[in-house]
Amino acid sequence: MPRIESTRRAALMLCGAGLAAPFIAGRAQAQGVTLRSADVHPDGYPTVEGVKHMGRLLQERTSGRIRIQVFHSRQLGDEKDSLEQTRLGVIDMTRVNTAPLNNLVPETLVAGLPFLFRDTGHMQRTMDGPIGEEIGRACLPHNLVALCYYDAGARSFYTRAKPARTPDDLRGMKIRVQQSDMWVAMMRAFGANATPLPYGEVYSALQTGVVDGAENNFPSYLTARHFEVAKHYAMTEHSLTPEILAMGKRSFDRLPRADQEAVRQAARDSVPHMREAWVRMEGDARRQVEAGGAQIVDADKQAFAKLVQPVYDQFVRDDRLRKLVERIRAA
Repeated sequence: MPRIESTRRAALMLCGAGLAAPFIAGRAQAQGVTLRSADVHPDGYPTVEGVKHMGRLLQERTSGRIRIQVFHSRQLGDEKDSLEQTRLGVIDMTRVNTAPLNNLVPETLVAGLPFLFRDTGHMQRTMDGPIGEEIGRACLPHNLVALCYYDAGARSFYTRAKPARTPDDLRGMKIRVQQSDMWVAMMRAFGANATPLPYGEVYSALQTGVVDGAENNFPSYLTARHFEVAKHYAMTEHSLTPEILAMGKRSFDRLPRADQEAVRQAARDSVPHMREAWVRMEGDARRQVEAGGAQIVDADKQAFAKLVQPVYDQFVRDDRLRKLVERIRAA
């Protein structure tokens, strides 16, 4: 479906729910406002719970004037659709991986570069600090206000026929990737054939053999039920790309200044809650997929890491991005 049609459909859905009319400056003071937030993940997923917690904080701190309604489970489309709807002001907020932003905001691709972050702590310190703020500011010209960053864990490969312990195992396989040129190039560097697909289409693509595998974290592997159709999970941990919670600039600008700061602060304060939920779910998800028959194996991470320089050469081409990478590595 063309993205324009997806946006139109989402607008009609919101109209039917009585939520589509944009609020005006001052309404947040007089009548209250409900901010509409989208997520592809199901109810109970840590990112969904993070935004819900943000909503509770906002409701408490504004005496009920500002609320958040979370449309989870791809109710408003996949990540590219919800991102466009947020930029257009059809919905107010969206939680997406940084990958759908890569072609729009080059700074965001840095956060997804393979084997850039040493570990989760390194990623969190980077994204919570000045570098994360700098990447967030780059979103503003594209009608997006970056509110905070959530965790998305380490991404690894899961495949149908055999585990991808080494690049040789992966060679020639059709691997689903996020819809980003950088992710396509990453698979090419590993020797795989990249197949960009929306998240909601991955299960059927794995089931029917359209793709031989995909890559993601344990919670997504579980909640999307991918472990049922791709039972070999190899711990490559090739990327620690974070999630971004962004608000449409049109919606943000309609709020009074004090409420804008309340939204920003509630988003920041939701991060520890989200991360605690993530740690719990990551361990639980691994146990559940193993109980469901998934075979989890170690991988030769160094063999994969040795192949990624062409990705950096292709996408980290100007001084601004090179310095960003250097600062992250030096952190």
